[in-house]
Amino acid sequence: MKNKLTYIIDDDQLSIRLMSMIITKNNFCEEITAFHNPQTALDELKKNTSDLSKLPDVILLDLNMPVLDGWQFLDELNQISFGKKIVVFIVSSSIDPCDLEMTKKYPMVTNYIVKPINSEKLKKATLLFENEVK
Repeated sequence: MKNKLTYIIDDDQLSIRLMSMIITKNNFCEEITAFHNPQTALDELKKNTSDLSKLPDVILLDLNMPVLDGWQFLDELNQISFGKKIVVFIVSSSIDPCDLEMTKKYPMVTNYIVKPINSEKLKKATLLFENEVK
């Protein structure tokens, strides 16, 4: 199954731009929607819970963001009922073992990718995504 829509949630413009370029180059998905504010992404997800075609297949989520961090986003996301599986990849510059351990608390998190994302890491994510949606 091909990933149709990917959300990138990161407060850093450069990170979003680089991820978008690598995603496009590697045909990871058909469409990318970027959010600089995790709350805006949550609002969009809540708005589209009844329209599966508007929900992402994958979310690439940064952890360290102001206002609402990645963990808070995941806590909120966990409270929303979707009619489909959404695969979440943490994409962070943090190499803190506590962050890696914390991902186990969230069943929707499939993998932890240390920035910067590159083609090799994205190919691994593609395989993980395909295994998750089988």
